[in-house]
Amino acid sequence: MRILVTGAAGFIGAALSERLLARGDEVLGYDNLNAYYDVRLKEARLARLTPHPGFRFVRAALEDRPALEAAFAGFRPQRVVNLAAQAGVRYSLENPHAYVESNLVGFMNVLEACRHGKVEHLVYASSSSVYGANRKLPFAVEDAVDHPVSLYAASKKANELMAHTYSHLYALPTTGLRFFTVYGPWGRPDMALFLFTRRILAGEPIDVFNYGKHTRDFTYIDDIVEGVVRTLDRVPAGDPAFDPLHPNPGSSLAPYRVYNIGAHTPVELARYIEILEECLGRKAEKRLLPLQPGDVPDTYADVSALMRDTGYAPTTPVEVGVRRFVDWYLRFYEGTQN
Repeated sequence: MRILVTGAAGFIGAALSERLLARGDEVLGYDNLNAYYDVRLKEARLARLTPHPGFRFVRAALEDRPALEAAFAGFRPQRVVNLAAQAGVRYSLENPHAYVESNLVGFMNVLEACRHGKVEHLVYASSSSVYGANRKLPFAVEDAVDHPVSLYAASKKANELMAHTYSHLYALPTTGLRFFTVYGPWGRPDMALFLFTRRILAGEPIDVFNYGKHTRDFTYIDDIVEGVVRTLDRVPAGDPAFDPLHPNPGSSLAPYRVYNIGAHTPVELARYIEILEECLGRKAEKRLLPLQPGDVPDTYADVSALMRDTGYAPTTPVEVGVRRFVDWYLRFYEGTQN
């Protein structure tokens, strides 16, 4: 198939593009390579994709509507995976306008391009952060997500609402994936595992929020990519069991679905750090701090809907995933701290 992947220089986008190319798909990568984190890492991810004859790349932003429309017109994608976004909960407290421009205006442009390009299926990144102040665990797609605690979370919930509107009005099949704390080789430098590894190797203290007591459903990158591919290949139709008098937020009479995609195994942050220490052979000096604004104490994905509909089954325990990240990190940075 011809598949357009936005955010193709990003962590998940690059890994997904590699997987799609390996199975014989044509991929058009679209990314603005912004400076939210080290552009050299994004360029290194792209360098693994560009030699492939089935890969093409456009450097532009989602909010650049003429550039996006030209990419759709030239490539004529059959399916689209929208992973480009302004990421990060904490950064949304510092620069809220970036989230409106990329996650709202940019996503609107994607929806319009898919509609006019008669795309067969749009899969897009949502986030576990949409559960916000909800404390019922595990988080299920049937739960209400009306109390976001960061603008990032609000922008992702808005994406789900916007997608449903297009599924309803224009019969555009859409699937939203609520990602749960993705980690692994080629990961994002603003995420805890990357930050902790760099600081521990440099002999610097690490900031441990919520005193290490919060839990996260850490999900290994290969398991995430497997779930995205399975979802991409399953074009949703209207749910015949949908009851308008008792609506299920995860489905619709329209061709629309939302799924959690996680490991279904929450791990306490303190344990995560212990595993990292074991892999590095060093102890961390910890600065224990309270929970940060915008963060939630716990995440735990109920992935039963995704398992039922696609056969998704995460297989990578956190001990294995962290070891693979550390091995990659040491190779990539060759012992230097960048």
